[in-house]
Amino acid sequence: QVQLVESGGGLVQAGGSLRLSCAASGRTFSPYAMGWFRQAPGKEREFVAALRWSGDSTYYAASVRGRFTISRDNAKNTVYLQMNSLKPEDTAVYYCAAVIHYSGSYIYEAGYDYWGQGTQVTVSS
Repeated sequence: QVQLVESGGGLVQAGGSLRLSCAASGRTFSPYAMGWFRQAPGKEREFVAALRWSGDSTYYAASVRGRFTISRDNAKNTVYLQMNSLKPEDTAVYYCAAVIHYSGSYIYEAGYDYWGQGTQVTVSS
């Protein structure tokens, strides 16, 4: 079993920055990939970013490309989401997730095997 715990959310003004962290614990942690999703009030959960646990491949939603950066620290079993130039429309609960068994896509929720509880990000205008 894998546990994912997000941290780093909070309230920030538009144009500001936040860095989210997702620490994994439990079984020997060796995912295929890690991702971040978000869910705004009244909306479906959507893909934000993902990375392979080995190598340099990263993937971003068009809405965050150039503003958000996903990264990892393999030694700490932690994935990060650096969020810059935040906008009010970035307000959401942010979730990290782990792919253990790759199913062919990183952008769909169904492709992820474990999920964290989420951390709230609120961007004020």
